[in-house]
Amino acid sequence: MYRIKIIGAGLAGSEAAWQCAWRGMAVDLYEMRPVRSTPAHQSAEFAELVCSNSLKSESENTAPWLLKEEMRRAGSLLLDIARECAVPAGHALAVDRAQFSARVTETICREPLIEIRREEVTTINEDELTIIATGPLTSDGLADEIARLSADHLARTVLPESVAMLSPARTGMSEPHNPAPHRLSFYDSISPIVEADSIDMARVYLAARYDKGSADYINCPMSKEEYDCFYDALTSAESIEAKDWEKLNYFESCLPIEEIARRGRDTLRFGPMKPVGLKDPRSGKIPYAAVQLRQENLRADSYNLVGFQNHLKFGEQARVLRLIPGLENARFLRFGQIHRNTYINSPALLTPTLQMKSHPSILFAGQICGVEGYVESIATGMLAGIHAAALVSSETPIAPPRATALGSLMHYVTNADPKKFQPANITFDLLPPLEKKIRDRQLRHKLQCEAALGQIDIWLSRETSHRALTEAS
Repeated sequence: MYRIKIIGAGLAGSEAAWQCAWRGMAVDLYEMRPVRSTPAHQSAEFAELVCSNSLKSESENTAPWLLKEEMRRAGSLLLDIARECAVPAGHALAVDRAQFSARVTETICREPLIEIRREEVTTINEDELTIIATGPLTSDGLADEIARLSADHLARTVLPESVAMLSPARTGMSEPHNPAPHRLSFYDSISPIVEADSIDMARVYLAARYDKGSADYINCPMSKEEYDCFYDALTSAESIEAKDWEKLNYFESCLPIEEIARRGRDTLRFGPMKPVGLKDPRSGKIPYAAVQLRQENLRADSYNLVGFQNHLKFGEQARVLRLIPGLENARFLRFGQIHRNTYINSPALLTPTLQMKSHPSILFAGQICGVEGYVESIATGMLAGIHAAALVSSETPIAPPRATALGSLMHYVTNADPKKFQPANITFDLLPPLEKKIRDRQLRHKLQCEAALGQIDIWLSRETSHRALTEAS
């Protein structure tokens, strides 16, 4: 039986492996942990959520909801498990990250068509059907191999002046080589987590923004005086020093709080500390600023500080974060951290079906292909698995329609300007506009969602018919 090689058992790799096996394809799934760990992972489980535990909004007719709804209709395993492991999070889908990873690992490991191989991969056979889903912390050895596969094509297609602007994609796991034009990178961060029983509940309150969804978030309100004190301490706190070779290229959607604060005294109040819609039921007033805590697991014994990723020294984090009302005696289970994320220049390298233009048997999925976010990573893994199964069956893979969230995400990843390419989350900005201009944003988004779901159903009907024929044969 022909075997599909999948490298990386994170969100994308696990989903890709399941999609292949569901279609009757044998898979060799490679995961280097625990043989070799990364700077950010804490376990050897599959699909470990490194940053937050949120898979974003479940509010109908939002872009994250649309992407998830398309994936549910397509049969995403990881979204099914996420629902089973959900913790209260208002209108968002958040999970108990330990239970989620354990369930994914158990499900993948008991699938007879998936063979698990705990070893690092550093060489790629161009003629072997392979999905590379090693995520943003790809090892140096494999990153060099990807660079080798990419170099010739990029040299032919990317202008020399743009190549000079690209930074090397090192993972922080060893000293860097000379800068390579074939890879890109940005810095991503991890939010702190505190023990629930160390939160002073007399100083905080439960609420959901605008009373949207259930009141599942703990809110730490701040007066102007408390905010000013916190701001001054934050902006003067000592950060972890970057190595001489590092250029801190942060992803704009996941900036460390100290970087946001340096852009102006009130920037935090319009970002992660935005108080709008968070009325304090005790006073009936909206605070000057607020810090939100989201439940981390089903036991509700830990909470993460939403949007509080940072690059401060651990001792400084403890000092500054304990200035937040209710966290004066906080016990930290994990401090905020920063790690370097690797991604390829997908517009120059990949087709809309995630295949390499110069090596069609090699597909990419997950954050390494230039998407940002858990759901987006799972989505690309799902698509890569579908496309790889089609290739094994001698079918021509077909990308989702442009009008869908899945199709629009793939269109961005593979058609953006390669000179300015940066990772992207799903937003309505990526979807094509409606033929008729509609000023009402809610109505416009509703109609876009209806059109997208109609298109995804047509695309899936073709894929389902093909799968039925394959299973019958």
